[in-house]
Formats: sequence, structure tokens, C-alpha cells
Amino acid sequence: MTRRGGAAASGSLPVAAMTVPAPLRLHIDRSALVANWRALSALSGRAACGAAVKADGYGLGARAVVAALADAGCSDFFVATWAEAAAIADLGVPISVLHGVRAEDMPMATRHPAARPVLSTPAQVARWRGGNGGACDVMVDTGMNRLGIGIEDVASGLLDGLAIETLMSHLACADEDRAMNARQRDALAGLAGKTGARRLSLANSAGIALGHHYAFDLTRPGLSLYGGVQVAALEGVIRQVVTPHAQVLQRRTVPAGATVGYSATWTAPRDTAVAILNLGYADGYFRGFSDRGAARISDLRLPVIGRVSMDLLAIDVTAAPAIGEGDWVAIDFALPDASAASGMSQYELLTGMGARYDRQWI
Repeated sequence: MTRRGGAAASGSLPVAAMTVPAPLRLHIDRSALVANWRALSALSGRAACGAAVKADGYGLGARAVVAALADAGCSDFFVATWAEAAAIADLGVPISVLHGVRAEDMPMATRHPAARPVLSTPAQVARWRGGNGGACDVMVDTGMNRLGIGIEDVASGLLDGLAIETLMSHLACADEDRAMNARQRDALAGLAGKTGARRLSLANSAGIALGHHYAFDLTRPGLSLYGGVQVAALEGVIRQVVTPHAQVLQRRTVPAGATVGYSATWTAPRDTAVAILNLGYADGYFRGFSDRGAARISDLRLPVIGRVSMDLLAIDVTAAPAIGEGDWVAIDFALPDASAASGMSQYELLTGMGARYDRQWI
């Protein structure tokens, strides 16, 4: 017996030192991740192919993603903030920080020579000059009206004398057949030779699929590295990378006419075997999957029934008589299909997966 506030019993670990196995697992297929990067690199033609690893590698774990892709030959990585850059700075890879450099970022930015700010405002340009900053990247707004200096700023000489590695812009409608894509491409092409930039860059994942005229010198895929398929041209090219697995907490029989879950949205048409899983919208398995998602055991589909709640969901396991408490099931999570089922974007599904998963690279 352990006294309140005292040490654990002899031979046992203190609670703080214990590792408790998680009831959720996220299987991450390293070979699929690398294969996706290689496929996107091939589609990039002569352009180098980088990797966006912001949002902690789109939720997979940036350090593991960077290590895998660097081993495969990737040499350009993109994060959003300096905190994200600091988390991978020791891996020794070139990093571009897409949100530029605030005054608060300057001490860190000047200590990480492998990380470059992507300057996007005249104030950031002045700050970088005034702080004796070295190499940088620059974002130019070609029509998205988000981050970026204006084309007229380039013409005015704002960037003269800067050590610019990459002059980049960002496509607003790359996953749609829109005339705006060509306008943005032509606008960036018109800046060739107007600065000292060594490279030009425009295409994200969907932009790569638009063709070599959009690749310039460097492409910057993100979502498709991790299994996202936004355009038909990438179907059959991009492999699924992420598969959640959840543990069964309880198996029960719901009698005909009884309901399951909040608001009683599902009624059993007959006596139904139901498994309750340790998974919910706090884990990024959103309410849009209610009555629409599914789990699997091998090729057997087990539909989600009733509302997805914060930590729990129910699946119909009538067709799986052997499944019981403590067993594991895979969750259908091919991103294009999961997006269609839930109404959530592929980006939200991928980056919304919470911290309660045990992330396992396979």
C-alpha cells in the first residue's frame, strides 16, 4: 500500500515515470511517404522538389518526416514559424520559414544559419537588412492577396542587394481549372532576372500536377506527401500514408428498436452487435463521420453508427463475431475518401489528429 503523497511501493515505478500504452495508434507508412515524394519529384521535372513540414509535419511528426525525406534526397524544407524551425534545426537541413521574421524572431533567426526567413513585407525586408541578416527567401504576391510583397515593390528596388535564395509565390486555385493559375505563373515568370534570387518557386502539390511550366526551379509539395489527392492527375500516383487504429473498449448487443449515442440518431433495425472504440472528435475523427465513417478488419467494413462524440464512437460489428474488448481495428482514412465521407477538407483531417495517438512508423 502506498501512503498518500509518499513514495511508491518498493520495486514499483512512481506514477510520473510510468509509460501507459495509448488506446490509439497512428500507423505511418514511411515507404509510402518516400514514394510520394519521389513521385512528386519526378513530376517536377528538372526542378528540385522540397517538402512542407509545417504543423509538425502535417501532424505526423516533423522530425521523423524530415529524417525520412532527407535520406531520400530532399534538401529543401518549409515550416511556418521559427518555433517549428528550432524543433528541427539540429537535423542539419536547409529550412525556409514561411511566415517571415517578426521583431521577436530576430534573435533566433540570426542564430540558425541553416534557416532562412521568407520575407513577405517591406518591414520584414528592412528588419532583416537592419539586423545584418544573411541569406533569405522572399514571397511575392501574384494574386492570392495573402502573404507577399507586391510586384511593384520588386520593380522599385526594395529587394536590391539582398542575398535571396528563392523568390517564391503561392497558387490560389491550383486544385481547380482556373485562368488565375496561368496569370500567377506568368506574373512570377516576369520577375526572372529582376532580383538576385538564385531560384524561382511557385507550385505546391496540386501545382505540380499542372505541368512543368509551373515547376520553375523548386516545387513545394505538402499535402500530397502525406497521402492527399486534390486533383485527378494525382490519383493512382499518391499512396496512403496514415491509418489510425483504435482499441475496442466494450462489445455489447443493442436490441432492435434501441438507439446509440447522443441525440439518438441511430436506431437498431434488429439486435445488433456494437463495439465502442476509444476514438472521437478530440482525436481528429470529426462528427462528420457520424453514420458515414467505417472501421475495418482486413477487408471487412464495419460502419460507424450514431454520433461521433469527443472520445468515443460506435461501430456495427455484427459481421465480426470474434472482435471484443481489447482488440484493435483500423479506421478507414484514405484522405480523399475520408474527406468525401466527412465533409472535412483533407488538410483538416490530416492536421487535426490529436496528441493521444501513439505514432508508429512502419
